[in-house]
Formats: sequence, structure tokens, C-alpha cells
Amino acid sequence: MTHLAEPEEETQPGRLASLAHAAWRHGRHAGARLADLVLPPQCLITGEAVGQHGTLSPAAWASLGFIDAPLCGACGLPWESQIDDGLLCAACTGAEHEKGLIKEKGLDRVRAALRYDDVSAKLALQLKYADRLDTAAGIGRIMAQAGRDLLADDGAILVPVPLHRRRLVSRRFNQAAVLAGAIARQSSHDLCLDALRRTRATPRQQGLSAKGRARNMKGAFDIPTKRRDVVRGAHIILIDDVLTTGSTLKACARRLKRGGAARVEALVLARVVPEGIGAI
Repeated sequence: MTHLAEPEEETQPGRLASLAHAAWRHGRHAGARLADLVLPPQCLITGEAVGQHGTLSPAAWASLGFIDAPLCGACGLPWESQIDDGLLCAACTGAEHEKGLIKEKGLDRVRAALRYDDVSAKLALQLKYADRLDTAAGIGRIMAQAGRDLLADDGAILVPVPLHRRRLVSRRFNQAAVLAGAIARQSSHDLCLDALRRTRATPRQQGLSAKGRARNMKGAFDIPTKRRDVVRGAHIILIDDVLTTGSTLKACARRLKRGGAARVEALVLARVVPEGIGAI
């Protein structure tokens, strides 16, 4: 590691700046310690005491259903038996069911960190509805690890799945944008928060069938004029919190590819792993 030489003499303004910075750091740390006394850090899942806010206890960590290799090389569903990593599942090679995500459906690859279950759902909901933005850095690390093969391309651009402006106002932030920012900081990838916009406020997806979700998302996204040059020819990685049927991600990918994107992939925190479908 290369170290820069320290100056032999520091000017008065430099000393004042150093003192001011030291005071700010001391005040920040003191404030954090005071906050920890008033509201001690607790695990987001189990409620156990932890070292700092936004982290998980060992028991919670052990309860997470990580999606590990071997995986389908395209849709990212885990194989149920020890098959060579990188092979494609029946859904991706033969499009044997309507829930396929890949190629003609718009996405080139999908990766997820966790299986969607009661534990991962709680983690996602804490960020989404309980304003636990302090969880973003830790979740971002988990996602970056799961998507390391997607992120291997240094030229890829991270794009969050957008919220409609009315929902953004009511929720105050877009959880996908928060996660995309965390992953960008850890991976040094470019981030474009407004490469996509939601053109209409779609009804909530919960309770809709796969076909109903697809109809709900049709024509729901567009590319702002000022971002069309960014999208054209780009490798884009869509970021979202949860993947269920994939209708939202597919709608985003289709619009991006119509806009000239060369490659569109998706990285999510958690996904539903249906029984009897995909890499079995």
C-alpha cells in the first residue's frame, strides 16, 4: 500500500480544519453512543441485542435461506441435486412453462441472495415499510455477493425498479433505489436512478395471478428522453427487493431492450422458489 508523506508543517487554517473535523467525529460518535443507550441496537429479525444498528444476530443469520450454487446459469434458481453450476434449467432451455424469466421474456440473467420466506420477508419489510434505512448497507453486501457474476462486468449500470411518483411521495423513498445505492458504493459500479420511470400508478400486485400481474405491468414503464443515450447499448442490472412471478422485472427489461439496451439482468434480495419449477 502506498502512503503519502505527511507535511512537515501544518498551516493555521489546516490546524483549525483538523480540529473541527476531530470535533465533528467525536460529536458524531458520542451521539451514536447516546442513541445506542436510549435505543439499544437489536437484531431486525430476532430482537436480540447486537453490536450496531442494522445488523443481524448469529441466530438470525443462520435462519436465512441463502440461494447458493449450483444454480441455473440463467434464471438463478437453485438445483435440487448436485448438478454442474452454470447449466440451464428446463424452463430456460425449453420455455416449458409460462413463468419463464429469460431471453424472450426480457431478462438475460437473474440472481437472488435469499429464498423468500417468513425470515427474508421480515428483512425486506423492515426496510420497505419500517424505514430501517440502516439495514441497506448490510443487505447490499449480501446482494453484491449473490450477484458477483453479474457485477464482474465493471461497465454494468445499476438501475433500480422505479416507483410511481404518488407511491414515492407516500412512502418517502424507493427501497430499490436505496439498495441500488448501497450496492453501487460497495462495487464501484455506475448508478442511474432515473433510467426508468413508472408512467402510471398500477394497482398493488399482491393477490393477482401471474397473468394478472403481467397485464397490470403492461406499458407501465418508460425511458426518460434524457436517459435514452445512457440506455442504448448498455449492460443494465435491475435492482429490486423481492421477485415473485417476475412480471415487474420482465416489464422493465422489455422496455429497456426496446430502448436499445444490449443486456438486461436482475439482482434481488429474495425470490420465491416455486416447487417443481425451474432447476429441479
